[in-house]
Amino acid sequence: MGKDVVILAIESSCDETSASLVRNGREVLSNIISSQISVHKKFGGVVPEVASRKHIENISQVIDLALGEAGLRFDDIGGIAVTHGPGLVGALLIGLTTAKALAYARKLPLIGVNHIEGHIYANFIQHKELEPPFVCLVASGGHSHIVNVRSYGSYEIMGMTRDDAAGEAFDKIARALGLGYPGGPLVDKIAREGNPHAIDFPRAYLEEGSYDFSFSGLKSAVLNFLNSLSMKGSSPNIPDVAASFQQAVVDVLSDKLIAAAEEKKSPYAVLAGGVAANSKLREELSNKGLEKGIKVLYPDPILCTDNAAMIGSAGYYKLMRGEISEMNLNAVPNLTL
Repeated sequence: MGKDVVILAIESSCDETSASLVRNGREVLSNIISSQISVHKKFGGVVPEVASRKHIENISQVIDLALGEAGLRFDDIGGIAVTHGPGLVGALLIGLTTAKALAYARKLPLIGVNHIEGHIYANFIQHKELEPPFVCLVASGGHSHIVNVRSYGSYEIMGMTRDDAAGEAFDKIARALGLGYPGGPLVDKIAREGNPHAIDFPRAYLEEGSYDFSFSGLKSAVLNFLNSLSMKGSSPNIPDVAASFQQAVVDVLSDKLIAAAEEKKSPYAVLAGGVAANSKLREELSNKGLEKGIKVLYPDPILCTDNAAMIGSAGYYKLMRGEISEMNLNAVPNLTL
């Protein structure tokens, strides 16, 4: 294929400042992630203004560390990829202006990457054998999408959330149960001690054949259950509530992904995004995939959360297609795939 191409990637869409060096779209030479979880924990969620300030403080150091760990200099880089949406506008702008400055100063191509697309590409890093077409579930704090990946850069959205994303529902229920932030890993952990069939929470499958999601009704059902106990002066069995809630989310996510993969005759059902780190979701999907002869793939947990390596992978394939961004590229907080 000719000369190796190394991409410097920058990700700052929410509360992680990350920089990575990725070779030929699949090989991660370094992936530095500076998380702000400890900062936002005391607020019970991400404060956009605080996140932006932390990105400003961290970004130069994170890029230096990524270059150092990879043992590379700017002369070795073939392009700069950066998340330009969706995400928090202030946070996105920190990464974007840094990427523009570096691209301009070093006369390197600037490659704007969609954050959701990045999550899908984490699987190309993890699974070197994976090639499109395949069907992918992207589930995170802000997104629940089922995407038919037809080829590199060509996507069909089969379904998406109509209200709360799966990760958002996890965060809200974790807060209601007094578990803290971020909610996903904490619910996953405590649910292991509970009975997933203790409480029959609703599953919103919507109209027949729909691959869309709706978790607001489930969230309301859990909150109503907790309120009714509180009014009777009773305390909930937190592991049981967490396990029953998690099972309701996992049932819908896994059923719809497997059905979508079957419809498209995809040999793979692929998982991406923060919720892809959930142990129950991985287990259910693997079992359902086995029954249907569909191979279930997902990245390491570190590649499920926001990171620059996945942006570097997506950026490489965009560069190979000649999709280079102009210097007037802007942050788009509600960017769609």
